Amino acid sequence: MQLNRILLYYLFTPIADPEAVRLWQKALCEKLGMTGRILISKDGINGTVGGSMDSAKKYVRAMKEYAPFKLMEFKWSEGGAEDFPRLSIKVRKEIVSFGAPDELLVDENGVVGGGVHLKPQELHAMLDEKKAAGEEVVFFDGRNAMEAEIGRMKDAIVPDVETTHDFKTELDSGKYDHLKDKPVVTYCTGGIRCEVLSRMMVNRGFKEVYQMDGGIVRYGEAFGDKGLWEGSLYVFDKRMHMEFSDDAKVIGKCSCCGEPTNDYVDCGNDECGSLRLICPSCVASGAANSCPKCRDAA
Repeated sequence: MQLNRILLYYLFTPIADPEAVRLWQKALCEKLGMTGRILISKDGINGTVGGSMDSAKKYVRAMKEYAPFKLMEFKWSEGGAEDFPRLSIKVRKEIVSFGAPDELLVDENGVVGGGVHLKPQELHAMLDEKKAAGEEVVFFDGRNAMEAEIGRMKDAIVPDVETTHDFKTELDSGKYDHLKDKPVVTYCTGGIRCEVLSRMMVNRGFKEVYQMDGGIVRYGEAFGDKGLWEGSLYVFDKRMHMEFSDDAKVIGKCSCCGEPTNDYVDCGNDECGSLRLICPSCVASGAANSCPKCRDAA
């Protein structure tokens, strides 16, 4: 039986010729039979690809042989090429779309002037230190609000955003100004969104900003469901969500009946495509055939 794996990775580093890197990535992935999504910009690369275990190993080796990517870290998870509909490799202004390319400064060491990176064990040590000093540490979710419905850090602030583009307006609204003098820890799926978000927060006067190094994925690998993480992790492939142990809580609620669920379902209207949490019973009853907006518009 062939083993398959999904690789999640990103690296902020200057890329002189993003189009040349795109062509190289296309040839490499097609040769190895890998599918997934890769974004490239002058500031770095961001990818999620799947394939056989052998192909994944060869892909990692090839990436690290390219000098700018030699320090790339890869997160491995269950899955494979079948979890992605196709191979998509694009050059963009940003490798994570906050709509704020001018706020980012990148050198060979990564993002300049962002939050302090904390590995999972370092994060807990910092929390103990701040607690002993009587300081409150705030967790700030760097994902879309929909993702946080099924899992988040305990007592985290979840901004009201539908896309990463909304964070700029959200931060500029002033609703989080009361946090500017508190220690703030940003977190997201694999860490990439926090690279940009923490920089944006520093730019707006947040005085003590940290970011969870490696994101929720690394934290879950270290502590499973015995730490500060609660629920399931939303992922951007056919799996839709993953759990770190059999003890994972189900904190999501069905948008139809309110019962616990971590299952996302597409709106039945192909032109809409929105995702909602729907429990199996409501799916079976037909209650999930369309989202509230589409029903109101009918």
